[in-house]
Amino acid sequence: MNRLTAVKIKSSSPGKYADGGGLWLHKRDDGGGQWVLRITVHGRRREMGLGSFSEVSLKEARDEAARWRAVCRQGLDPIKERDRLKREAARNLHLLKDIAQDAFDARKAELKDDGVAGRWFSPLEHHVLPKLGRIPIADLNQTDIRDVLAPIWHAKAETAKKAINRLNICFKHAAALGLDVDLQATEKARALLGKQRHKPGNIPAMHWQEVPAFYAKLNDGSVTHLALRLLILTGVRSRPLRFIQEDQIEGGVWTIPGEIMKGRKDKTPDFRVPLSEEALRVIESARRQARAGYLFPSVRSGVISDMTMSRLMERMKLEARPHGFRSSLRDWLAEATDAPHEVAETMLGHIVGGAVERAYRRTDFLEQRRILMTRWAQHVTTCGEK
Repeated sequence: MNRLTAVKIKSSSPGKYADGGGLWLHKRDDGGGQWVLRITVHGRRREMGLGSFSEVSLKEARDEAARWRAVCRQGLDPIKERDRLKREAARNLHLLKDIAQDAFDARKAELKDDGVAGRWFSPLEHHVLPKLGRIPIADLNQTDIRDVLAPIWHAKAETAKKAINRLNICFKHAAALGLDVDLQATEKARALLGKQRHKPGNIPAMHWQEVPAFYAKLNDGSVTHLALRLLILTGVRSRPLRFIQEDQIEGGVWTIPGEIMKGRKDKTPDFRVPLSEEALRVIESARRQARAGYLFPSVRSGVISDMTMSRLMERMKLEARPHGFRSSLRDWLAEATDAPHEVAETMLGHIVGGAVERAYRRTDFLEQRRILMTRWAQHVTTCGEK
């Protein structure tokens, strides 16, 4: 035992040198070296690395060797035991990435599609966790949060706002778990970051008088063109449109399941959309390309993405975006019809009135909306000519 000395280690040439008790120093040609403990576990010889000799002193290596030999005498595999202790230590650290995932899992039930469609986790995943994820949440302060969000605080203001709000939820979640965290860290970070310059704007919309000319250009019969046509004709949001299924359409009515309507809870009734003759023609054309029951499938699998229609409009050098056609429809209702407010708002799937008013009003104005949808389709298909 204890055959090596500090002087001998420093002056020795490349090779393997035994200190005794299974502790060896492996020196490399480049001048570096590694401490290795040779042990026999369950009749099988193992070699356990104890660190670089430039970072671990001879005394430290001997102490570590003695520690793991004692573990070996207990009939345990020191290498597996060390890995187990590392995993346990990591769990006890309560890293931000683990707290964030736990907080997300706890809230999935109250989020639409378990938070996937709304991308609840993505602001953290893309902008916070890559830099702070492996730090114990108890060690994080306002400076850490400021430094990680500063690059996007003004450039991607909405994303940064979501990220800091999610972080606040994570801190509250950690406190509920009994961890000693600074619940004011995110508010202090806001103070350090300052007021955001960016002001969110509305999604660009096409004027309702320009819609017919654009509609006429969507004439190649492709999935994207047909999807945009039906989006314009119905005034629905992109997600229900992209996930429309053949069995949701019956008798000139498209019934959208309540759970995929924006901001709706599980108990919300399904939303009925009256379909004009033009909309039914578009649907009939889309049926020829349907796959797995979906009218607008993607090229590979699933349905067309949220960006497919937007990119088409970008390539056409248009400022307007697909979601803006809801505004086009709403403006047409206000300027070109005498539709009552509650009917016009229901056309867009908006919740109208307070809880008591809604409890007494049982109609969804389906027939009134059908007449308006027919008039809208007539306008849309005029190619700009009155």
